[in-house]
Amino acid sequence: MWDELKELFATWIAGVAAAVDWLATRIVPRRRILIVEGDPGSFTARVTSARKGGSLPEKSFRLTQGMADPAFSEAWRAALRGSHIDLLMRSDEVLFRVVDFPKAAADFLDGMVRAQIDRLTPWAASDAVFGLSESEPFAGERITLLIAATSQQKIQPLIKLAANLGAVSIAGLVKASDDSHATEPIRVFQQPPGSAVGPAIDIPRLLRRTLLATCATAAASLAITFYLANSFDAEQQELARSISQRRAALRINQGGGSAEMLLAKRKQTSPSSVLVLEAMSRVLPDSTYVTEFRIEADKVQIVGLTQDAPSLIKLMEQSPQFTRATFFAPTTRGQNEPGERFHIEAHIMPYFGAPL
Repeated sequence: MWDELKELFATWIAGVAAAVDWLATRIVPRRRILIVEGDPGSFTARVTSARKGGSLPEKSFRLTQGMADPAFSEAWRAALRGSHIDLLMRSDEVLFRVVDFPKAAADFLDGMVRAQIDRLTPWAASDAVFGLSESEPFAGERITLLIAATSQQKIQPLIKLAANLGAVSIAGLVKASDDSHATEPIRVFQQPPGSAVGPAIDIPRLLRRTLLATCATAAASLAITFYLANSFDAEQQELARSISQRRAALRINQGGGSAEMLLAKRKQTSPSSVLVLEAMSRVLPDSTYVTEFRIEADKVQIVGLTQDAPSLIKLMEQSPQFTRATFFAPTTRGQNEPGERFHIEAHIMPYFGAPL
């Protein structure tokens, strides 16, 4: 599951980066330079899509430690700065493999090949770059395609050259051998991945950082909201308690402060154990047995045995003498007990009906 999520996230990043690159390309067209590899270490460069101005003659050079020999002229340097370089590699320096997969895997070919690249090539996945040809039907429900791969070490001098010349990106292309079914050049690598915005901006990294910052901000907002909600709830409860105490004090002051009056007030506001027990006996069904009965302030707690513990909550909620009935401990069933052992707590209404 984690690998699938990472693959999905990488695909999303690549898609968004490609969309940004496509939009930037439409707004600011980039010059394209084609470099063809001849003999080992020898290259020829030419402009394939020029901006306004005269065209440049072809430039032949050798590559030594990421530097062109002879060096590019000022005109060529200006043409290469901010351009996209397409490098046509020699086919004899690229490893080709024909593989086949189930037809249902057509949308996941890149990830499936990457997972097997160490078996298909002499390089590990971290040390290799590869490209895929268009897939073709093969043997019913399977498809076949051509893999072109080479090592990171092979392309590093070329990437260094592109960076030194100020190019936006460099893509390596290779044409398959004549006996292969692939007719179009295969894109083996592209570094950095399609940034038409500028050579200093890495769109995928920027997207990852933006998403990470958004997630961190959302998490911080949720934490702050949760903390403030708990704080406001505690303050509201404390305020309600203070209001209740102040109202009780006002009622006592208005009615006098004698011991008889205080006793009368307490009698009127405190639940009677006898009346609570009587009300409880009317609510509970005959098949329910109470083994513990406690009254604490305005709450009553009962423990006992019954056949259907959840139904007791509904019965107590329907009674005008009790509110907010709930379980304060788990309901259990013993091996030798005839029913479920319940633990229910409810708030007591101080008023139990008008006297007869």
